[in-house]
Amino acid sequence: MDLVGLGMGTWNMGEDPKKKKDEIAAIRYGLDNDVKIIDTAEMYGEGKSEKLIGEAINGYDRSQMYIISKFYPYHATPELERKSLEASLERLGTDYLDLYLLHWRGSHRLSDTIRGLQDLQKEGLIRNWGVSNFDTADMEELFSVPGGNECFANEDLYNLDHRGVEFDLLPWQEKNNINFIGYSPFNSGEGDSIRITHNLKTVARDHGATPHQIMLAWALRSGKILSIPKAGKEKHVKENIEAQDIKLSEDELKLINSDFPQPTVKQPLDMI
Repeated sequence: MDLVGLGMGTWNMGEDPKKKKDEIAAIRYGLDNDVKIIDTAEMYGEGKSEKLIGEAINGYDRSQMYIISKFYPYHATPELERKSLEASLERLGTDYLDLYLLHWRGSHRLSDTIRGLQDLQKEGLIRNWGVSNFDTADMEELFSVPGGNECFANEDLYNLDHRGVEFDLLPWQEKNNINFIGYSPFNSGEGDSIRITHNLKTVARDHGATPHQIMLAWALRSGKILSIPKAGKEKHVKENIEAQDIKLSEDELKLINSDFPQPTVKQPLDMI
């Protein structure tokens, strides 16, 4: 399966009991409207996000969902990966993950991390494994380690304000058939930190859309990546689904590029 299109992110979800009802409704709205990919991590609320998802997906056909979770870099040894995974599976109420990611680089040897992930994969506890917050040099190092080329995906920050991956990482991953997952298409927090320029407003008006829908349509424009905006409110999930149908013209992309330029040199990997 190629990871492309729209998924649901769950960072900062499951942590406020007052939001629980709305968050579960949002996830279920996505599942009911063909958004089948859910991204989480053991770090998100120290398991609270996974627990919320477990409650939201209860009663749904597990085989029709694609669930991604991540483990801390200090859990990146065979023994600790297994413990992390078992805890995540219990919270999620499932017996396997579709994709399990090393959340960011740590001090453990990549060879040990890969060995543990391969064991979990052989046992059917995970379908695939990958990494997150890896830059091009990290990916090259990963590929130099036995089994490293089995990596299925890399998840990095990608939005209008953070385009550095376009310079070398995205081409490298495409060449090596590694799926790219872009997190925080609106940045983190309340999604209001990317400036709403006049050009963004113009393009949005021409499509009868919101500026945030244009931001998401821009992130999805290549048809080659998966973008995972937060799925905290049903209204936002609905708007995200609608954004998939927005096709930006070359002229519109030029307008957007004039405000948010493409990288012309290598940039350090951005993270949130």
